[in-house]
Amino acid sequence: MKTKNLIYSLAFVLVVHYILNTDNCFAQWQPDVRLTNDTARSWISSNNAWSVAASGNVVHVVWEDFRNGNGEIYYKRSTDAGVIWGADTRLTNNAAVPWYYSVTVSGSVVHVLWQDIRDGNYEIYCKRSTDAGISWGADTRLTNNSAESWAPSAAVSGSVVHVLWQDIRDGNYEIYYKRSTDAGASWGADSRLTNNTSDSYYPSVTASGSVVHVVWEDFRDGNWEIYYKRSTDGGVSWGADTRLTNSTADSEDPCVAVSGSVVHVVWDDYRDGNYEIYCKRSTDAGVSWGADTRLTNNTADSRYPSVAASGSVVHVVWEDFRDGNWEVYYKRSTDGGVSWGADTRLTIDAAVSYLPTVAVSGLVVHVVWEDDRDGNTEIYYKRDPTGNPTGIKNINSEIPSKYSLHQNYPNPFNPSTKIDFSIPKSGFVKLNVFDVTGKEVSQLVNENLNAGNYSYTFKVSGLSSGVYFYTIKTNDFAETKKMILTK
Repeated sequence: MKTKNLIYSLAFVLVVHYILNTDNCFAQWQPDVRLTNDTARSWISSNNAWSVAASGNVVHVVWEDFRNGNGEIYYKRSTDAGVIWGADTRLTNNAAVPWYYSVTVSGSVVHVLWQDIRDGNYEIYCKRSTDAGISWGADTRLTNNSAESWAPSAAVSGSVVHVLWQDIRDGNYEIYYKRSTDAGASWGADSRLTNNTSDSYYPSVTASGSVVHVVWEDFRDGNWEIYYKRSTDGGVSWGADTRLTNSTADSEDPCVAVSGSVVHVVWDDYRDGNYEIYCKRSTDAGVSWGADTRLTNNTADSRYPSVAASGSVVHVVWEDFRDGNWEVYYKRSTDGGVSWGADTRLTIDAAVSYLPTVAVSGLVVHVVWEDDRDGNTEIYYKRDPTGNPTGIKNINSEIPSKYSLHQNYPNPFNPSTKIDFSIPKSGFVKLNVFDVTGKEVSQLVNENLNAGNYSYTFKVSGLSSGVYFYTIKTNDFAETKKMILTK
């Protein structure tokens, strides 16, 4: 009996060791965390823009809150990847009601966007923090016309901030664009991106280097379809409109994310007789597009998807009615959108869980949503600290003495290789992959990191055999090495 017990104990230890140490460990979603706690309503606004953003271990959340008697924008942050949260910070203070707010971040510079009726009609406003959310500058009015400007969405790449919204100054809603090239200190002129007699609604924007990707829903074809547009020069000029969907049913509520040259678009679609979540991807930075992929399949409605991408891992969340009330669901791909895992139910309560949005930084996946389990809607949060398996890992807490970029291993490689690097002090780090022409094909790291030794698993998706170069850049260091992909 003692021998049998010893064998069982040894087997248990080995299983636990495997679960804790395998690179393919299962996702570990942690309990729901209530971020707000007052008797007034706290709201998330939209899936097209993001109410959560992350850079390194700092996570930023924004929402609308009625605790002051009217809606105001509030903010909260965590500096340890979502384990502990600071106090609520009120970002706006006027008698008007803001709406459609979003947050984006690059390093320590955080940008919050919203629409505001303080001027007698809705205009787009923004606010920024240059110290990762510790303090905030003044409100900045981005639009100024007698018509309404709605639903801002923002993305940032380095110091260039891209803002999109829908605007009715032309007699119908069109998509407009504005950018800042100095991290939000000053802003350029408004640019009209669409031009047709039908309405164009709810833009969503993302950027990788100088390539900016925009999606929206458009009624020019007699029903709502998803359209796409891109700029390859950081927003200076724009290409033609590209129709991404083509069915007699409505395709609505698009959201877009990018990792290097792979662009992912998700939306909800009524072609199956109820709303289901669909996705589409481009592996050449928006030049061409693959087929529509149906992500959900049940008789209830699945609505308002949000997407984030990091390396070859793609994360999608949405609200789903299959359980008899709205719950938050999650799905991911670990091969750049080629295949998808099973649906994962993230919330389980008798109340309604609405409008989830998702962000990822390093290994950690962050999801926020609004929830009425407390008798009024409050903001909730959930995280998976192991949900981004091919992301960047801190492999050694010892602070290195100098910067270094190591040769990838294995090399040549297929389908994945590891890239290790060391940084002796905290700061913003970029790790990108380029082809032999100098074109960026993948953005592996683009965030603020603490001092340490790091490893990134680069899993190839959509690249052909050949020579590639990977480059690390910080404020104080830059280095490039060569690697070879064989298929």
